[in-house]
This record gives sequence, C-alpha cells and structure tokens, in this order.
Amino acid sequence: MPELPDIEAYIAALRARVLDHKIERATVINPFVLRSVEPGFDEIEGHEVEEFSRIGKRIVLHLDGDLHVVIHLMVAGRLRWLEDKPGASARRADLPRISLLALRFDNGVLVLTEAGTKKQASVHIVGSREGLGEHDPGGIEPLASSLEEFAAALRRENHTVKRALTLPRLIAGIGNAFSDEILHAACLSPLKLTNKLTDDELARLFDHTRALLTHWTSVLSERYIEEFPGPGEVTAFRKEFAAHGKFGEPCPACAENIERIRYADNETNYCPTCQTAGKLLADRSMSRLLKADWGKQEAEDS
Repeated sequence: MPELPDIEAYIAALRARVLDHKIERATVINPFVLRSVEPGFDEIEGHEVEEFSRIGKRIVLHLDGDLHVVIHLMVAGRLRWLEDKPGASARRADLPRISLLALRFDNGVLVLTEAGTKKQASVHIVGSREGLGEHDPGGIEPLASSLEEFAAALRRENHTVKRALTLPRLIAGIGNAFSDEILHAACLSPLKLTNKLTDDELARLFDHTRALLTHWTSVLSERYIEEFPGPGEVTAFRKEFAAHGKFGEPCPACAENIERIRYADNETNYCPTCQTAGKLLADRSMSRLLKADWGKQEAEDS
C-alpha cells in the first residue's frame, strides 16, 4: 500500500502537471471503483483543479465549484500519467488493461489502475469541504504533530508499537514498509507494547519517524516531478531500505541477518541485534500476540 511519502510524491507529480487544468472528460472503466453517487462522476467534467491535499493515505483533488475527488489507492492501486498525443482521448481502448478510470486533461490523461483480483481501490466525489471529514480516519499527522501529540496518540491504546504506527485512527499515513524502517532506525522491537515505551524511547521513535518520512518524501517528490512514476516504481520494496523486504540480508548497521515474523498476509522485518537484544521473535507466543494485535480487517488499515 502506498504510504505517506508515496502519496505526497504523487501529489507533487500531479501538481506539476494538472494544477489549474480542467478535467475535459471523466471515464469510468470499472464501475466498482466509484463508491459515491452524489455528486455524479460526470459532474467533475469542465472543472479546474485548484489544489491538492492528502487525507491519511488518500489523494484529494480539489476542483472549482467545491467539488473534490478522493482517491484511495489501497494496496495495488497506482496512478499513470499518459502524455498528451494528437488525437488522444480517454477511450478504453487507449488505456492500460487494468485501468479503473481516467481523467482527460488538455495535456494528458490521468489513469487509475489496479493490479490483481482484489479490487480495493476507490474513488469518491465529494460535494463540500465539510464532507471530506467522512474520509479522515482520525490519526495525527506525524510530520505536523508535536512530540507530546505523538506520544499521546501511541499511548491512547495498548498495541505492539508496530501495530500502533500503522493504525490510521492513531497515526496517519504509515504502513508496513515505513513502520519497519522507522523501528529499525529507532532500535526498537516491533513487538514492544506501547504502554511499556519509556519517554526516551518515544522521543527516539518520534525523531526517526519524522526524519525518515521527511527524507523519503523529499527524495520521491523530486524524482516524480521530473518523471511521473511507472507502476513498478511505487513500491514497498526499495534497495535503500535497511529492514523492510530484506529478510536474510545483512543489516546495514551491524551486519546481522534481517529476520522476519509472518502472520496471515502481514510481515514485519527486524534486526535481532539492533532491535531485540539478539532475541528471535518468530515463535508460537509471538504468533499468538500477532494474531491478537494484527488480526484485523484490511479496511482498518486504510
């Protein structure tokens, strides 16, 4: 699932291409993606993009006339930008096979695609700014909050710190990949309970959360402004990562092999030396803890 840095980078790329441009044609390819009926999808045609914003992991296009397009990519949703060509359109035959919908501008076509069989990506058309509140899971923004707000959010409920970082009602925009990276940088076990975190550990976690999210937002935004990302470039697995997706590879800090815990469709990667004092976490007692703390519906992670 694209996380805060990916979403902010997408917004930077879109701002550079379609800000102040009108939607000339809006085409739905897969009706399932459209989750609202009022206002109608066709009502956004002829309206200009005035600004962009992010709500958690959602991208919002704010149009003139107080219309708003809320795009939630979920796990496999991606955006494609097709440069303008003479005679181009948003016709289905011209679009990638896995396209869900397309927005035609005077300089190109923005396409929402989704790979796989689970169709989870969604689009809502909202008719007022007040209505956008219904799409906010409620978590604090980690790059706009104070240490005190961050600590209060994590301590509001007692979860493993891995789970707390990824709960959108507590913290906005963080998912499986960046939670692994943050916890590795902060040298914290992913299974430490939030009510056991010391003030020093919370401060360290706060600092590394802000540092990593800021760094990756900057790196990806610069990259995507220059060239809109292809579908394989928005990924949870990056060669520069220290822990996530690095099972069996040496930790860049201590050279110990990265380990992992798996439960159902969830996985966390960690370094035993840097994060758990040499203890391996993948045993039956840990699996029971993960079942209790991670056994949630996918919708909760949105």
